[in-house]
Amino acid sequence: MTMEEIIGFVAELDGVLTLKPAPGDGSPELAWGDTFFYYAPDGVTPTRTQPFATIVTKNYPGDEASHLDRPDAFRVNIAVGKEAFTRWTGHEPRDSAATEIDPSTADTVMAHPVYGTAGWLAVVNQGKRTESETYELLRTAYRLARSRYERRAESRSGPR
Repeated sequence: MTMEEIIGFVAELDGVLTLKPAPGDGSPELAWGDTFFYYAPDGVTPTRTQPFATIVTKNYPGDEASHLDRPDAFRVNIAVGKEAFTRWTGHEPRDSAATEIDPSTADTVMAHPVYGTAGWLAVVNQGKRTESETYELLRTAYRLARSRYERRAESRSGPR
């Protein structure tokens, strides 16, 4: 699977805002070439919310273990929450530092090498082996983000 196929899949979900930082748009240079997915049905980038998924194409400071400096390397990062994280990894997010999977292993669902403790999973160079799993995890993260958005909207509008 290509990054474009993954981007197209997520972008088709209702209410998703897809950000692709590039030169000249005011975003930090480090983010150029990466993709960030938010649940934002109003089309406005949330200021207090993390994306529910990202695709990164390079190493970030402190996040070099996946070796994304290789040609054509990318990593899909997915905020799946504690329940799905535990189901996929066999341990709770707080224990993700104990994982024995090499973070540069391709086409394998694993705890995110930096944000695993926050319930994020990752797949480097997602391929046929993890295609259906990646889509399932992206749908899970989308549902969680949508649910959070709706809860916040209800609390802002107050009782009726």
